[in-house]
Amino acid sequence: MAQTVAGQLVGVLEQVGVKHIFGLVGDSLNPLADAVRRSQIEWIGVRHEEGAALAAAGQAKLTGRLAVCAGTTGPGSNHLVAGLYEASRDHAPVLALSGDMPRKMHGTDFIQTTEPDLLFRDVSLYTETISTAEQVPAVIHQAIAAAYAGPGVAHLTLPQDVLSAKAEGTVSSVATLRPRSEFAAATGDIAQITQRIDRAGSVVIMCGAGCRDAADLLRALSDRLKAPLIHTFRGKELMAYDDPHWMGGLGMIGTRAVYNAVQHCDLLLMIGTDYPYSNFLPSKGNVIQIDERPQVLGRRAPTALGVAGSARPTLKLLLERVAPKADGRFWDKVTHERRRWDEMLDKQANPARDNDRIHPQAVARAVSDAARRDAIFVLDTGLNTLWSANWIRQTGSQPIIASFNNAAVGTALGQANGVQLLDRSRQVIALVGDGGFNMLMGEFMTAVHHGLPVKVVVYNNSALGLITLEAESVGIVPYREAIEFPNPDFAALARACGGHGFAAREPGQLRDAVSEALAVDGPAIVDAVVAADEMPNMPHVELEQIGHYAVAKIKEAVLAVTGG
Repeated sequence: MAQTVAGQLVGVLEQVGVKHIFGLVGDSLNPLADAVRRSQIEWIGVRHEEGAALAAAGQAKLTGRLAVCAGTTGPGSNHLVAGLYEASRDHAPVLALSGDMPRKMHGTDFIQTTEPDLLFRDVSLYTETISTAEQVPAVIHQAIAAAYAGPGVAHLTLPQDVLSAKAEGTVSSVATLRPRSEFAAATGDIAQITQRIDRAGSVVIMCGAGCRDAADLLRALSDRLKAPLIHTFRGKELMAYDDPHWMGGLGMIGTRAVYNAVQHCDLLLMIGTDYPYSNFLPSKGNVIQIDERPQVLGRRAPTALGVAGSARPTLKLLLERVAPKADGRFWDKVTHERRRWDEMLDKQANPARDNDRIHPQAVARAVSDAARRDAIFVLDTGLNTLWSANWIRQTGSQPIIASFNNAAVGTALGQANGVQLLDRSRQVIALVGDGGFNMLMGEFMTAVHHGLPVKVVVYNNSALGLITLEAESVGIVPYREAIEFPNPDFAALARACGGHGFAAREPGQLRDAVSEALAVDGPAIVDAVVAADEMPNMPHVELEQIGHYAVAKIKEAVLAVTGG
């Protein structure tokens, strides 16, 4: 039987290593689904197309390899867009496929009519509608190449009759469709970096996601320069929390010791990060930034030198050239402050500090302590991000995935499903707020349906906690009717779906609920009812912001008395 366009597309996806396509089948995608059925690729049916895009994004973030999602004509494809921003903003290679009505219906205002190339233009590096079978080989190659080059999202619209048409030609140069290669900084740039480092008294090295697989090189440079290593949120996973070089994070997901170190060092060396929060970075221009992406250099803080280069080859060159430093006083000071901060975190995470309420810090620490040494944590967005990211004690071999740059609520479970499919034997734990879980809780059924043993831990405070904090930080009384809500019994919901459910409503139940959930075979939910009024630690707070919190609290007290 002659190969169809759908078969040709699926064949190329097999060649580049795609194992799954996430989506919901509709009439326009039937030819694609039939081609997948005949292939080694597995079709993963989801409960919502946003869940499909999130699953693909999760896979691509973890592996750096192409992942694929699909939606049918009109609304089905429209639903992909929100999830695709995860891949777009976190620079993960994803190919999105939109089914479409037959070409003869175009321009007739037919049912479910949309303009996908317009809709997907903002989220995609490349978007194209395939109108003829002759286009297919070149367009498939171009789309996958664009996804890897970004990396980011590429999108193809596939009319049903084109998918069913006889394939014309073959896709050539498939071997070129792969992640982009690392490259070292130029020799002259290495010389300039070396000169500035050698002149500086105290150096701090800030490590981002671009430093993945460079931990040993970072430790060696840290030892040579007596330079504390600090991390962004995305860089937290690179080393174990108790590594003496690893002083903690910067910002709300961070420590006061790190903030002080960054503000008082002679030189901040930023490697593989486009850290967005300029208010936590130095303002005096004592920054060197190294990144693969030239467009990010110098845009977050006044920067003395910006250098294009990948972390690993550039670090190797620096280690050959920089002179060792002997003065360890700055290192010792940061280490001392870091230990004090860690002691405070440990006290806050102790379940016994309150007899009748579970504090959210204790939930994160209980999960961290019970998790396998190679578990994968997938974090949702909101106040729960602060609890998880600050109180998880990572081992250095536990990847952490989140909505890093998109900062979207409700993204964790979909991403966790995609990650779990890569290895059903590996422990995958999604830590979510109740608001985010409510958004796409149907994706728990996707986990049950496909036998994915994802463990979901819900911080249940019956509110959008971060919205409360954000309102109070600018002196506004939170609009309780808009941000507080009733929840179902999440443990009972898990059992009703065919999974396992566990509940923790008082401190004494917490560790057993978490341990039992992580031990069961199959998907599970832990419903952890936590204190709703817990305030996160503030590594750095402006006086104006303190005043805003005070004003908001006074207003809340007055309204409580007056009933206003």
